[in-house]
Amino acid sequence: MKNNIIRDLTIIAVSIIVAVIIAKTGALTGILVNTQEWKILGSFLSGMFFVSIFTAAPAAVVLFEIAASNSIWTVAFFGGVGALVGDILIFRFIKDSLAEDARWLIGKTKQERLISIFQLKLFRRLIPFVGALVVASPLPDEIGLAMMGLSKMKTAVFAPLSFALNFVGILIVGLIAQV
Repeated sequence: MKNNIIRDLTIIAVSIIVAVIIAKTGALTGILVNTQEWKILGSFLSGMFFVSIFTAAPAAVVLFEIAASNSIWTVAFFGGVGALVGDILIFRFIKDSLAEDARWLIGKTKQERLISIFQLKLFRRLIPFVGALVVASPLPDEIGLAMMGLSKMKTAVFAPLSFALNFVGILIVGLIAQV
């Protein structure tokens, strides 16, 4: 289990470093701007990057630009599909790996109060709801996805929820762009 934690922390650290490099060099913005001419592909790719705190800003700008001159429904749909793909990648990693590591770490701390809070039925039912609210909000999806992953939400429930929440978020960006 300890090796899994080290592996997961390494993956997270490398992901953050790569995301910061991409954001600082402007490479992502260049790629997304070049794909905005192809509204479906541009919407899809921008949607994928719309879900992460590190790439959300340039993705939102590109979605805004695409929606300003195209159907907001098309942009929201394909952006939502792209966001779903991005969210599933994050969700599967959190659900399958990080959640197990977090439970192991919590068990090792010997803080019975914290463990008993995590075992409450109310907590298990409330966490996915709060996670969904975070995904729907402008806050980073990673926080909400972690909450949903820790609750052991099934992917079959998560996928339509993620699509709907991201579709609405991208639709709002599109509505703002067309005003």
